[in-house]
Amino acid sequence: MLTRISLSLRGASLLIAGFACANAAAENPVTENSSQHPAQSTVPVEIDRFDLHHSPTPPEVDEPTDEQIVDAMVRGIEFLVADQNANGSFGSATRTKGLNIYAPVPGAHHAFRTATTSLAIAALIKSFERLPEESSNSDLRARVRMSVRRAETWLIENLPRLRRAGGDALYNVWGHGYSITGLTQLHGWHDSEPEKQSEIAELIQTQFEMLQRYESVDGGWGYYDFRYQADQPTSSSTSFVNGAVLVALADARAIGIDPPERMLKRALAALRRQQKPDFSYLYSEDLQYRPMREINRPGGSLGRSQCCNAALRLWGDEEITDNVIKVWLCRLYLRNGWLDIGRKRPIPHEAWMQVAGYFYYFGHYYAAVGMDLLPASEVPAYQPLLARLMLDRQEADGSWWDYPLYDYHQPYGTSFAILTLQSCLD
Repeated sequence: MLTRISLSLRGASLLIAGFACANAAAENPVTENSSQHPAQSTVPVEIDRFDLHHSPTPPEVDEPTDEQIVDAMVRGIEFLVADQNANGSFGSATRTKGLNIYAPVPGAHHAFRTATTSLAIAALIKSFERLPEESSNSDLRARVRMSVRRAETWLIENLPRLRRAGGDALYNVWGHGYSITGLTQLHGWHDSEPEKQSEIAELIQTQFEMLQRYESVDGGWGYYDFRYQADQPTSSSTSFVNGAVLVALADARAIGIDPPERMLKRALAALRRQQKPDFSYLYSEDLQYRPMREINRPGGSLGRSQCCNAALRLWGDEEITDNVIKVWLCRLYLRNGWLDIGRKRPIPHEAWMQVAGYFYYFGHYYAAVGMDLLPASEVPAYQPLLARLMLDRQEADGSWWDYPLYDYHQPYGTSFAILTLQSCLD
């Protein structure tokens, strides 16, 4: 996710690095007078109206009906099924532009495609029961089944070969993490096939081993190593990567597959070190000495606080109370402009608070994960907030996207949005 802009050792080629957020602001500080970011003096300061110790009053919104939500999901699913590659995967290295994410080949794109395919699998499976039995597209259920089957075949065949792209780029961490999310959904999809479930369980265990191999020396995960490019990464862990992987590990635990305890404890400790008193989070651990840099302020943290709080709550952190989850749900809706202003901008982190477009649907998906942890009686008050944001941003072709990332942005954005809307239904 934050980008690193650096000169290539071979000359003056510009590298922009990241997947769904990027990680090198600490390596290349942006000054207040930088032309890439508006001066901080132009940003209005908002006085926090919420108390983390008391339950907030959710803002009133134009509440969508379940029918409207399902209709949006169906359109998104139709897009995914039509957008699937011939080999069963989702996303590709095509649709380049003048300024592209740093992606050493072929490893970077293998990681991007693995993560995107896994998210699509999760979205198709979790939304399947919501598909109407009768609709204008009566064969949609059959096409979704076929799509899942083809994606599963690709994932099982290609996942064992996923490795780091190079000494400096560890995008494979995203692939290992999100593959666990997809595989846990496939495990339930095959609930009447114990042999298939056993195969999937073994593949999840393999992803645990790969995450252990590529965890930072300090615990947790980053996806760049611009320090020493050692066999075990020496880069600082990144808060939202830790959060995303920890949520995936909780998915595995939910089906009876427990991750290695030492790896889990180290990741949780790294995430807690990046937590600020208001339950926002530093971008990465190497930015702990610049806690008031734009990206580390609440507006800059808006796309990752949901993920980090949900992850800690899933693993038993009692400080992440219902009120913390609810306050950050309200903040996400009321302060959505901090994220939305960066959505679809082709240059990462040029918006206020150094926000990049690829923070957007990532942040809303994990807001839904946190919302699902609230008492069932309180969830309906917050579902309309996320549903309205998703419905208002759906594209004419049924997709959702937030940043032009080769040809991965539409399938990953659509998958995140479908998963978010799934949580907004009664």
